Amino acid sequence: MIDKELLDILACPETKEPVGMAEQALVDELNARIERGEVINRGGAKVEKSMDGGLVREDGKYLYPIEDEIPIMLIDEAIPLEGVSVSS
Repeated sequence: MIDKELLDILACPETKEPVGMAEQALVDELNARIERGEVINRGGAKVEKSMDGGLVREDGKYLYPIEDEIPIMLIDEAIPLEGVSVSS
């Protein structure tokens, strides 16, 4: 989905922590919550568009959505992951 070289240089714009590809189960869970209108991004806006994938900050607190193979690396667009769990 995202070129490995690009992934290697991407970092959280807030903390500069590395980011990694989100597991598909997490993306699926978030997309299901988006469909139900349950996802609010850091900017306080309801997330209305499902994502193709995501980049998770190293500390696991936030996910930056990927739309049309483009990572949206804006602090306000990050999705908090607190309380989101996926069963493996």
